[in-house]
Amino acid sequence: MTPQPNPEAGVAVKAADRAHVFHSWSAQELIDPLAVAGAEGSYFWDYEGRRYLDFTSGLVYTNIGYQHPKVVAAIQEQAARMTTFAPAFAVEARSEAARLIAGRTPGDLDKIFFTNGGADAVEHALRMARLHTGRPKVLSAYRSYHGGTQQAVNVTGDPRRWASDSATAGVVHFWAPFLYRSRFYAETEEQECARALEHLETTIAFEGPSTIAAVILETIPGTAGIMPPPPGYLAGVRELCDKYGIVLVLDEVMAGFGRTGTWFAADLYDVVPDLMTFAKGVNSGYVPLGGVAISAEIAATFATRPYPGGLTYSGHPLACAAAVATINVMEEEGLVENAAALGASVVGPGLRELAERHPSVGEVRGTGMFWAVELVRDRETREPLVPYNASGEANAPMAAFAAAAKKAGLWPFVNMNRTHVVPPLNTSEAELKEGLAALDAALSVADEYVR
Repeated sequence: MTPQPNPEAGVAVKAADRAHVFHSWSAQELIDPLAVAGAEGSYFWDYEGRRYLDFTSGLVYTNIGYQHPKVVAAIQEQAARMTTFAPAFAVEARSEAARLIAGRTPGDLDKIFFTNGGADAVEHALRMARLHTGRPKVLSAYRSYHGGTQQAVNVTGDPRRWASDSATAGVVHFWAPFLYRSRFYAETEEQECARALEHLETTIAFEGPSTIAAVILETIPGTAGIMPPPPGYLAGVRELCDKYGIVLVLDEVMAGFGRTGTWFAADLYDVVPDLMTFAKGVNSGYVPLGGVAISAEIAATFATRPYPGGLTYSGHPLACAAAVATINVMEEEGLVENAAALGASVVGPGLRELAERHPSVGEVRGTGMFWAVELVRDRETREPLVPYNASGEANAPMAAFAAAAKKAGLWPFVNMNRTHVVPPLNTSEAELKEGLAALDAALSVADEYVR
């Protein structure tokens, strides 16, 4: 599809947005949202005809890119056959989506509870854990994000929690491993892993194991910085949870469905949780859908005891039809394998080459199509390019970096002092190299702020 400029339409769209749309996570009068005219594959464009290569995958969910014809057709066909139906009934699209998801989840996570997105998946996973164990507390990590609803934002470990955190949600935070900015004075991955596990077990001991229902972790933290855990960490958490009778919940809302070069990030670590949340990539975000994959043991808790939870649109036929088509497309086109291969051969090496030439790059980390570039003022001290949770003038260096990327035709994922490289899984090698070239230009602007 070729972008056709239509500035007048863009002005009207923007005017209606500014007059009536209340945007999330934003000071309403300080934002200037781009009016988007269309999208296809790994690109989108505005009403001026400017085209951008999308290195954000929307919000890390368009895993098969925009407007994939097979998924669009599946939604159209489902709408013609059965647009919607209540969740208490067995519906073909819902049943097939659950079957396909369960066929790819690790271990015995064979029961699927559908939600409308990732935040309510976390809400229900934690409710299930509390009901299963009869315990009130949940442990979650700093440097994490689990969603914007009340429970999900309270288990979140970044500043988006602060405004809603009244310290009454039964949540205790702990430090997960992150060697580059270690809280454990570690010098190696082995030290970081061992000390992080010791810290977690100490936290469990001092909080009281009999009070803790669940430990929830993003398998690979996403928005907080794409920090793959060191070898042995997740297995160690699994052992601690087994030791103390605690439910292990892995949040795969962002990392799941091929993003890491495997169907789920848990596959990289050979760890099976008791509950696993998903959303985003399950149907590339074409229709809102999320869910909880449930182990046999926890499912048995509700075999004859009603589960006290549900949603009007749980397993919505249009969303489930999109999920079925998306999973089939990922299989047919080898997108999981493509993410692994191009991540290893193009994205990782390309980013590391940029790191060698740009003093503003402190670290590159990731896997598959899930990468972070840590930007710093000083490589030796690792001082971030902007302060933690910076805004306004304090965030000027990252704003300048983002503006340079957009000027070069790349839409970047920027959070705090990082840019994430999270394009659709079917982005071509040529498109990835185009994006890396735009990053190269933008990093030259970031370099200007290095001490």
